[in-house]
Amino acid sequence: MSVQQYHNNQTLWTEVLPGGHHWSGRIQKGAVLRFQARSKHANVSLFCVNAADKLERFNMPDSLKGQHTAYLSTGHVLYSDLGRVMASIVTDEHGWNDVLCGASRAEQIAAQYGQQNFQAARNAMYQSGVDGLLVEMAKSSLGQTDLSATLNLFSKVAPNDAGELSYVTADNTDQVIELRFEMDCLVFLSAAPHALDQNPHYQPADIQLSLFKAHPLNEHDICRDSCAQNQRAFQNNARYFTLSDAC
Repeated sequence: MSVQQYHNNQTLWTEVLPGGHHWSGRIQKGAVLRFQARSKHANVSLFCVNAADKLERFNMPDSLKGQHTAYLSTGHVLYSDLGRVMASIVTDEHGWNDVLCGASRAEQIAAQYGQQNFQAARNAMYQSGVDGLLVEMAKSSLGQTDLSATLNLFSKVAPNDAGELSYVTADNTDQVIELRFEMDCLVFLSAAPHALDQNPHYQPADIQLSLFKAHPLNEHDICRDSCAQNQRAFQNNARYFTLSDAC
């Protein structure tokens, strides 16, 4: 399905998120945020909260349980812990986005790549996903106790017979993932490597971020109508906004 069906294809803003770095911003309801990997070894750990009520945030268990899945891709949505839809995945050229492993931690990065701190390497430091997210969350008065599971865009994991997860290496170059936001969200991103990535070199991909205005939902929507639980969650959104806007 063409990406033009979900937004007007007129770029409102674009910026490069360098590999290993972090970013945050407020994304408005009715916007589409595009992620495009500029090389292989792409990963973006994403966490979001309701911009109007920071206690409402992305809930990984409910997102998986409600949609009967172990990963998120086209047609899936990100549930909040209040049963509402925060964002919808309208385009996913990668096809599988991990939500089980969380963002990489400092000890995992050090064990895989060694240590490269800011004092020695400046902006070429080796930074973990968790550390990057916490830097951005602090700008919104949020901390480690507020960070739960993340969505890891461009990253696939697979289990072995013992149930142990491993990273599935893939060339993500030029792949596009698009999220349509269904409420105003504070979005926190880290482009550090995935926690299970076995690449011996610290070389996470740069990510092109672009923002578009979403088209209004059609009578039939790829995300809302993918399952009955998503329809109920969108109804929860409608009730929330109606009551919030009431005089």
